[in-house]
Amino acid sequence: MTIDASPWLLLLVAFLFPFFVLRSLRSDGKGGGRGGGCRVPPGPLAVPVLGNLLWLWHSPADLEPLLRRLIARHGPVVSLRVGSRLSIFVADRRVAHAALVERGAALADRPEVTRALLGENGNTITRASYGPTWRLLRRGLVSGTLHPSTTRARVFAPARSWARRVLVGKLAAASGQAPHGVMDTLQYAMFCLLVVMCFGERLDEADVRAIATAQHDWIVYFATKMRVFAFCSTITKHLFRGRIKMALALRRRQKELFVPLINARRERKTRTQPTLPENGTTFEHSYVDTLLDLRLPEDGNRALTDKEMVSLCSEFLDAGTDTMSTALQWIMAELVKNPSIQSKLYEEIKATVSDDHDEITEEDTKKMPYLKAVILEGLRKHPPGHFVLAHKAAEDIEVGGYLIPKGATVNFMVAEMGRDEREWENPMQFMPERFLPGGDGEGVDMTGSKRIRMMPFGVGRRMCAGLNTAMLHLEYFVANMVRAFEWKEVAGDEVDFAEKAELTTVMANPLRAQLVLRSVD
Repeated sequence: MTIDASPWLLLLVAFLFPFFVLRSLRSDGKGGGRGGGCRVPPGPLAVPVLGNLLWLWHSPADLEPLLRRLIARHGPVVSLRVGSRLSIFVADRRVAHAALVERGAALADRPEVTRALLGENGNTITRASYGPTWRLLRRGLVSGTLHPSTTRARVFAPARSWARRVLVGKLAAASGQAPHGVMDTLQYAMFCLLVVMCFGERLDEADVRAIATAQHDWIVYFATKMRVFAFCSTITKHLFRGRIKMALALRRRQKELFVPLINARRERKTRTQPTLPENGTTFEHSYVDTLLDLRLPEDGNRALTDKEMVSLCSEFLDAGTDTMSTALQWIMAELVKNPSIQSKLYEEIKATVSDDHDEITEEDTKKMPYLKAVILEGLRKHPPGHFVLAHKAAEDIEVGGYLIPKGATVNFMVAEMGRDEREWENPMQFMPERFLPGGDGEGVDMTGSKRIRMMPFGVGRRMCAGLNTAMLHLEYFVANMVRAFEWKEVAGDEVDFAEKAELTTVMANPLRAQLVLRSVD
């Protein structure tokens, strides 16, 4: 039986409101004396429980416009009360550098999430607490799968080549016909690549789509339905126990699909001399191989459980699919809207790669400075995530004249920094030349170690481990799509750069383009 939870929430507000008001007033009264006179960043008047519970009926898309209004009123660092918790939002690159680089260790932790309600220990790279287990998992991912060495690039080159053929083939099937909506094709091709990298197996389309559906259902449900448990979980876990039951069912579905693939790699590793089948669907290395080798020293040097590996594989697929396909769509939209830039990129491609080559390789892209500039400009103007994953203060810290109290959640506004008109000339104009010699973005450091100018992959100790791989993939797929097709705007279906907040920040009106085949792949 389905129960309308709204009356229960209102009852909860009425019951707990006085308690949280008193608690908030006490904590606010104490906060002014910490940090040598520094104060918590300004923000609107806090109505702790009521103000936060109202967010349950709002889309996440409401948050960024609200924050822009608060920043215009209070300055580039603002705070909001989330129940009894304090959330701080930073839109200033200098404060971000002070927090993430200069005081990085104190802000390297993550806020608690609701995984414990699902019987999960939080042992994933994005969510694990800062410490030995997190370092082990991240080191395994980087050294085993994402290291930018020639060896690792070569290991996954056949997987990229296959994903490219899938992508170009599906785009070519619709070229010369009606305008092509490209987002679904981009997502499918990127997911194909990530499945191979994760499980070391090239699956048929039905199997890939089954995994994609299970993955999408889990991510969307967790992101939209489970945030209620951040509020008084001792009570909400009873009021919304149906949501926990559904989340567990969605996780079981992932396990049903993932564990056979994990077991296949486990069995392969036990062979004295593992061989590749003649059909070429099994690959030499996978992320699962790395996970099978890991041992947790903090927990008796044990191996990862199947449940932990399912969570880590889910994280791997999630981290690379939506972000990559979103970035690719924004970049191709800019190339459709700016045909002169597309032509200049195509000329660089033709000057670098001869016509008798079937594809543009990773080595070829290293010789294309304008291609790299196009990618950087796309990430600056259209970062797939307008916020990095939230950080948590491990202690009271002072940054930029503000106090960040211990336990506060700190969020960094990526898009605001990349579009700061004080830092970038005409920031809302797409100008790849800014990243060439003499431009205002020349020599930009994506890691932000010395100075933050743009941070689409985050900065500091919790920076995205896949930065180098993501750049490689973006350059590779953009170059091959531009070489294969001329991308044209369609009269009456013009490119619209309006944004929409989903799992990433996507085009509110997805890109539709007329694709003209340049050459047959």
